[in-house]
Amino acid sequence: MNIQELDPQIIWKNFHLLTQVPRPSGHLEKVQQFLLDWAKERGIEAFKDGAENIVMRKPATPGYENLQTAVLQAHMDMVPQKTDESSHQFETDPIETYIDGEWVKAKGTTLGADDGMGVAAIMAVLESQDVEHGPLEALITADEETCMYGVNHLAADTLKGDILLNIDNETMGEFVIGSAGGVNISASLGYKEQAPETGDVAVKVVLKDLKGGHSGLEICEGRANANKLMARVVRQAIQDDDACLSSWKGGNMRNAIPRTAEVVLTIPADNLEDLKDLVAYCKTAFEAEYRGVEDTITLTVEPCELPAGIVPQEIQDNLVNAITACHDGVLRYIPSIPSVVETSSNLGIITIGEGKADVLILARSSNETMMEYIQEMQEACFSMAGMKVEYGGQYGAWQPNFDSPITATMVKVHKALFNEDAKVQVCHAGLECSIIGGVYPHMDLVSFGPTLRSPHTPNERCHIPSVAKFWTFLKALLKEIPVKA
Repeated sequence: MNIQELDPQIIWKNFHLLTQVPRPSGHLEKVQQFLLDWAKERGIEAFKDGAENIVMRKPATPGYENLQTAVLQAHMDMVPQKTDESSHQFETDPIETYIDGEWVKAKGTTLGADDGMGVAAIMAVLESQDVEHGPLEALITADEETCMYGVNHLAADTLKGDILLNIDNETMGEFVIGSAGGVNISASLGYKEQAPETGDVAVKVVLKDLKGGHSGLEICEGRANANKLMARVVRQAIQDDDACLSSWKGGNMRNAIPRTAEVVLTIPADNLEDLKDLVAYCKTAFEAEYRGVEDTITLTVEPCELPAGIVPQEIQDNLVNAITACHDGVLRYIPSIPSVVETSSNLGIITIGEGKADVLILARSSNETMMEYIQEMQEACFSMAGMKVEYGGQYGAWQPNFDSPITATMVKVHKALFNEDAKVQVCHAGLECSIIGGVYPHMDLVSFGPTLRSPHTPNERCHIPSVAKFWTFLKALLKEIPVKA
């Protein structure tokens, strides 16, 4: 069976179409054109706005014209992550999906169900001839995963809706009414390379096969960060074996917990065996520290070609010390909701070599003053290393509305359909609702969706039964949208 045959076919066939269109963040031209062509073929009003978003509209089903206008919203881009063995090219290749029991997965890559399932559900509603609903708008946003570009540049006159249904939550039966804000923290430094010491040899140290994960949803699970573990190896190698750092590549997305890191070190030939022992010791230590959390930790060292340049010692030591010292992971939970992370940071990307060092961190918080504090903490850490620290892509927290009429309606509909109580909560992941609510302060906002697990990793998967349940719920909900005032 292929995924197009799964129930409900109207969602799964659209999701399959999306998997055939390359759409990594920053490269959305193909999926934008696909969505416009798809809408035109079906006689659906659609256009691309000035912020690279795709907007679609569908009039009410006869008899439902008095309902408030609902905006169905999802983002079109996906996080491009793959296994070391995969040769997949996200800018050109389709995603290869397969069914594994109750889950849909991808072969060696992220699946793109975050947020392709949201987009596919919107497409299903818009093309369906038997879903009853009031006036509808669709907002399919650009580059949510990197900088929330689409909503950050959304014009105040683009949408007419009263209610925003964000389809980007990842547990069926869970309705999110608040989320953390975030900011990119970048630290950079230029330096003049030095030649390696005469008689030194070079080695490549590779750390891989970590779980990684979504830096908002899974930051609380205690997963290993490849950059942080590598810092321990490198620092010890410098101290004990006179190693010198030539290059460092770790992580590739600021919102994904790094799964891999590799460094090139130069070292006196006489110390090579001791370095191998250190790597073996660290591997054993890491496995013990993360037993029950990380299934596999691969840490290897092998000879490589001697590089032309290395980082000068003082700069090297400052960089490695800063990486070792910088905060990574959960900083604090919400005091009044101790099960939900309030403030965290993810040491997402490190690139050092050829005269330049760059570090990119994504910090998140639902508390404004704690957001300021974690920025100050990271700036202080990297400033002491002589690095220039800058901020970008900042978005505010989505403050919950516990009196939300649409959320109350959703809870009622969920109970009536499934005889189960829905869970209403806030989350630590960043959702576009915070920014959209700022542009359209009158809107009543909520986030929901089918069940996904391990987004932002090659183990991303979508729970098949939850999609059918979600579709049943969404169809029933659209009939119960509150009437216009």
